[in-house]
Amino acid sequence: MSRNTKGHDHGYKLLFSHPEMVADLIRGYVREPWVERLDFSTLHRVGDGYVSDDLREREDDVVWRVRWQGDGHWLYIYLLLEFQSRPDPFMALRMLTYVGLLYEDLRKGDQLTPSGRLPPVLPVVLYSGDRRWGAATDVADLIETIPGGLEHYRPRMRYLLLDESRHRDDPLPEVRNLVSALFALENSREPRDIERVLARLVAWLELPQQMRLRRSFTVWIKRVLLPARVPGVDFKQVLDLQEVRSMLAERVKEWTMDWKQQGIEEGRKVGIEEGRKEGRKEGRKEGRKEGREEGLKEGEAAVLLRLIERKFGAEAAEAHRARIDQADADTLLAWSERILTAERVEEIFT
Repeated sequence: MSRNTKGHDHGYKLLFSHPEMVADLIRGYVREPWVERLDFSTLHRVGDGYVSDDLREREDDVVWRVRWQGDGHWLYIYLLLEFQSRPDPFMALRMLTYVGLLYEDLRKGDQLTPSGRLPPVLPVVLYSGDRRWGAATDVADLIETIPGGLEHYRPRMRYLLLDESRHRDDPLPEVRNLVSALFALENSREPRDIERVLARLVAWLELPQQMRLRRSFTVWIKRVLLPARVPGVDFKQVLDLQEVRSMLAERVKEWTMDWKQQGIEEGRKVGIEEGRKEGRKEGRKEGRKEGREEGLKEGEAAVLLRLIERKFGAEAAEAHRARIDQADADTLLAWSERILTAERVEEIFT
C-alpha cells in the first residue's frame, strides 16, 4: 500500500499529542496488570524542557509521563511512530539509544525518583508498515552469542511492539477506544467501511472539550487517509468529522449507481454482440432479441457481482457467482436493490 509517509508522521504525531489517544493506546493494547495502577488523569506530555537536543530534532517520537496511583511517582512513555514500509532489523538498538538520551536528559534536569534513581520508561514502537514485524524486540538478541560468563555484560532492553497489521480483523469495540478506531480506519479498504468508523468517532467525540481531538482526526482523515482510499475526490472544504462522513456517504450512493449502470451497459454490449453472432445462424431478428435479453441479464449479473465485491470482498462475490449466473433478470434486479441496505451478504438472497 502506497502512503504519504511524511503526512502519516505529522498526522500521527498530531493525534498522539492528545492524552486521550495515549490513554486508549495503553489501556487497549498493553495487556499487563500494572496498567490498572496508572492514574491516566495525570498524563502529561514532556516538553522541550525535558528532552535533549538530539531527541528534540526527531519528528517521529512522542514522550509522555503518567503517575502511579498511590505513591505519585512518574512512569515515562517513549512512543516511536514507525512508518517505514518494512521493519527495521536494528530497531532495538535505536530504542536503546533513544531511551538512553531521554534518561540522560532526565538526569540533567534532576527528574529522578525520591530515592535518587532514574524513573521507569516504557519504550513503545507503533508500526504501521505493510510487512509483518519480525525484527528483534530486545537489543540482547542483536549481539553475537558470547562464551560462558560474558553474557552477563551484554546490554538488555526490550521495547513493546504494537503492529497495526495484527489488528486488521479486530472488530471495533462497543466501548470507546479511539486508537481502535484509528487502526480500523488504517485497515479499511472500502469507503463504506470508513463511513461506519466515522459514525462511531462522531459519537465518541461529541463533547465540547473534545473538539481539538476531533479536529485532529478530521485533518488526518481528509489530508492523509482519504486521498489514498478515495482518489479524485476533493475533501478540502470539509471542516468536521460529520461533514466528512456525510460527503463520503453521498459518494458511496453515487458510486453504487454508477457501478450498476456501468454493469448493465457492459452486459448489454456483450449480449448484443453474442445475439448478432447467433442471429447469423438462426435469423438476425430472433438473434438480436435473444441477444438483448441475454445482455440485460448479464448486465444485472455483472453489476451485482461488482457491488458484492466492493462491499463484502472478492471471496463473497465468488462464493455466490454460480447462484447469480443461474438467476433471471427480475431476480437479479431485486437482489441488486437489496445490497444497498444489506449488512451481510446473505441478506441479499433472502
